[in-house]
Amino acid sequence: MACESQAAGAEKQSPISYCGTHAGESSLHWVKEFHNGQVLLVLTASNTCSSTFFDMELCAEKLKTFGIQLTVDQWRNLIQNAILEPEVRRYMFYNSRAFGIAIAVLFYISIWANIYSTMKLYSFACHWEVSILVTLAAIALTIVVILIIDQHQRKIHVNTDVRLAAANEVFMKHNLLLGVADAMDRHQNILQLCFVHFNLEQCLHSLAGYITERKRNHQSALRHNLDQFCVTMETVIQSGQGRGEESSSEESPLLPSDKKGTLACSELIHLIPEGAPEVMAQQLLVIFSGYYIRLLISGQLPQVIMLRHVEHMNIPCLCQFIETNVLDTGHCWFKAR
Repeated sequence: MACESQAAGAEKQSPISYCGTHAGESSLHWVKEFHNGQVLLVLTASNTCSSTFFDMELCAEKLKTFGIQLTVDQWRNLIQNAILEPEVRRYMFYNSRAFGIAIAVLFYISIWANIYSTMKLYSFACHWEVSILVTLAAIALTIVVILIIDQHQRKIHVNTDVRLAAANEVFMKHNLLLGVADAMDRHQNILQLCFVHFNLEQCLHSLAGYITERKRNHQSALRHNLDQFCVTMETVIQSGQGRGEESSSEESPLLPSDKKGTLACSELIHLIPEGAPEVMAQQLLVIFSGYYIRLLISGQLPQVIMLRHVEHMNIPCLCQFIETNVLDTGHCWFKAR
């Protein structure tokens, strides 16, 4: 058995402590105390649009060593059905790093060919000069596209991060947080479902105190920031069910239409409703826990000098991240679906 520090993320190196087992051992009881931000278990699966699954039975067996007793059906309801439905799998594939790299390469080739053909029509410069100018312009535009994609990747994903909120609400009681991210394993893009040790008791008290102070001095600014954390729920209403009796058989269509007489009601739901500071702090921790863990395992968390509730790493704890990067900014952190 070994407990070692590995690099998290291909682009940005960040030391993250992992605990794992060698082939001959199957117990993790020797680890007496974990520190916040320590990755305890990583499940991997292929990130494709086809069938993707995590080994829930292996996961349940491994986490039993940490005192977490859940059946396979409970695991499946909390994790498998939350992030691995067909629509969510397609979303994760089209927002993966591998797909972003492919888009950048295709964009570079397309923009290079278009600029080169245009300059050859109206330019009398030498061939090599035109090629150099076209290459520089294509590289600059491709870098802009990559930066835009990276900026969108740093936003919270409603279809993945927020869908793990229900699971994290359960695992918080066991000092565990879940997060899912994609990574490159050689030439294959994979999904990583990470279980990270994190005791949120101190974060809850600190964030509740911060919200109390903000309510006292900056009530309007706090409410403005919290109002951004909302999702739109659409409810399909079947109308016109009784119209069949009023209409004659000659007026009814020969082929039924699913959309005819169907109304959709949209409802805006605030994820952080107004309430007691402790309740609002708990809800913020639940909502942003999956997002925080994804940034942690991908090495995208900002560096900090003053550490609060995370040891051995120069990264903010969850409450510190929410305070400085979510509540104190006017930016929209939700990625459009």
